[in-house]
Amino acid sequence: MKPVSGDRWRGVAERSWRPAALLAACLVIWHLITVTGLVEAYLVPSPARTFDLLVDKWSYLWGHTWVTTYETILGFVIAGVLGVLVAVAMVYSRTVESTAYPILLFAQVIPKIAIAPLFVVWLGFGFEPKVIVAVLMAFFPVVISTVTGLKSVDAEMLELAATMGGGPVKTFVKIRFPAALPHLFAGLKVAVTLAVTGAVVGEFVGSNEGLGYVILQANGNMDTPMLFAGLIVISVVGILLFLLLDLAEQLMLPWHSSRRGAAVTTLLAKGGT
Repeated sequence: MKPVSGDRWRGVAERSWRPAALLAACLVIWHLITVTGLVEAYLVPSPARTFDLLVDKWSYLWGHTWVTTYETILGFVIAGVLGVLVAVAMVYSRTVESTAYPILLFAQVIPKIAIAPLFVVWLGFGFEPKVIVAVLMAFFPVVISTVTGLKSVDAEMLELAATMGGGPVKTFVKIRFPAALPHLFAGLKVAVTLAVTGAVVGEFVGSNEGLGYVILQANGNMDTPMLFAGLIVISVVGILLFLLLDLAEQLMLPWHSSRRGAAVTTLLAKGGT
């Protein structure tokens, strides 16, 4: 029998080679575009030049990356907590649902880039406006996914809990909320990427630090290598936060059907050895 760690690493490799191959293909295409002269170098820098700048300016980029990451995480956490609370209120009260749902839709369709300057006027150039924009971007998917999850609980399970004397609080803790976790994590993974976008949008509007500020400065100076480097770092931040949530989901929900396929594959592999 092969060790479990070997099966785990093999599973990771099987899931990772396709994205890695796609990334490599994109880098090759990017390199070919620059070396063949299809686009001027001042418009699209080469991958080598961009990654050289990432290494040379890493301390500069790291400081701004930390600022954007802090704003993103803070906005995401606030949106997650508020989103779950609002979703619970909407599920347990039709009055709250009928009142809050149109307001949520109205707030969602407003372009955040249009209202971000208001937060700068009201709150100044600190981190608060960026966090608020991140909250607004991440809030809606958390609410909708949590409401969907809480409403998707089998009615027979709820009736069984009621007949066994389970009160609303115990039914929520033992049945409703655990059953809603797969939907909640789906919304959280969408929300965390939107929170990154929200923080950067807030930095575009008014800031003297953060990756949004780096990109604006690079754009104004026609420094395309720095602009591309900033975009790459933003993408990496979003991907890492997404992967952290995916890992948390795997640890907390090993029983869910979305994770069951990998477990079955592992068991079959063990049986064949």
